[in-house]
Amino acid sequence: MPGHQPPHKELPEASSTPVNKGITRRGFLKGAGITAAGTALLDGVHGLQQEAHGATTRDVKEYGPEAFPVTLNINGTERALHVEPRTTLAEALRIGLGMTGTKISCDRGVCSSCTVWLDKMPVNSCMTLAVDAIGHHVTTIEGLSNDSEVHPVQAAFVRHDAMQCGFCTPGMVMSCAALIERNPHPTEVDVRVAISGNLCRCGTYPKVFAATLDAAGQHASKA
Repeated sequence: MPGHQPPHKELPEASSTPVNKGITRRGFLKGAGITAAGTALLDGVHGLQQEAHGATTRDVKEYGPEAFPVTLNINGTERALHVEPRTTLAEALRIGLGMTGTKISCDRGVCSSCTVWLDKMPVNSCMTLAVDAIGHHVTTIEGLSNDSEVHPVQAAFVRHDAMQCGFCTPGMVMSCAALIERNPHPTEVDVRVAISGNLCRCGTYPKVFAATLDAAGQHASKA
């Protein structure tokens, strides 16, 4: 109706007691738990830092950034050279010792052309620091054969013409020879797995399979 006013509603009086919007019982307990956990974590980290600092000052000798002398066991011979801490095993072999049989292709641990043995385990020497090889036995392609005869895998690669440009060949041979060391009677599937990280841009994989099986005294089998 014209001029009709809605009935007036009384608003509740504002409470004189302040409302605590910041902390609840649940929030307080949760916060206290987080604080305790955080304190314990920080105490643990502080303790580890102290232990690490103590170990560093007591037991660990720091080197670098300049070159420093190291001794590496290469193909059964102790070889002395100077390396920087960042020097890879591949660089130490090729540049420091003049052993260019180990190839550097991708220099990223992708193609495995630089494969050597570290205690008879195939590793990418471009991804292994020279200082990490201290105290281990490094075998390169130069040390795979002796003065009187080549390694059976090397001889089989020649017989089967298992190389073209030859750049991947040293790493491929090292991987195949390592397979025969740990498995004298491999199948073609075993060979495929053993060289799965070795890239051959020329595509000579079938001949690599045949050569490795030949070196192991096996006949090529169907995959």
